[in-house]
Amino acid sequence: MNTMLLYLHAEKSCVEEFLVLLAEEEAAMTERRFGDLEQITEQKVQLLDRIAELDRQRETAQSALGFEPGAAGADAAAAAGGDATRQAWTALQELAEKARAHNLRNGSIVHTHLDFTQKALQFLQSSVQLFYGPDGTRKTTSGGGTRLAMG
Repeated sequence: MNTMLLYLHAEKSCVEEFLVLLAEEEAAMTERRFGDLEQITEQKVQLLDRIAELDRQRETAQSALGFEPGAAGADAAAAAGGDATRQAWTALQELAEKARAHNLRNGSIVHTHLDFTQKALQFLQSSVQLFYGPDGTRKTTSGGGTRLAMG
């Protein structure tokens, strides 16, 4: 197996792991398990660092083979590497596009949650006197309150 093919397989494996994390992240947000996001984010950062390192190593290998760095050089190196290398490069590009699209979708979910939270806060803070106090008691003009929950 040639060097380019080894790097492509390693990158593909990392991108596949990244896609799994993106699915976990999406599920955590849609199921309102926001406490899970810190660990998922840490794992995403580690995988992105690993993917970047593998990308640098692949580009170094393709340069050593006489191909320029970047996508054009990778295209040429994959074509010169034979069918298996060309297929691995195509598969990696397809997975990378799926990861990019999924990451954008997750970003949209994050922004939707943030927008909702900001609007809710603006609404709740819009009056001079808050309708509910920090203890959940409904504030009235007479200074008394009504408990919304027992406790």
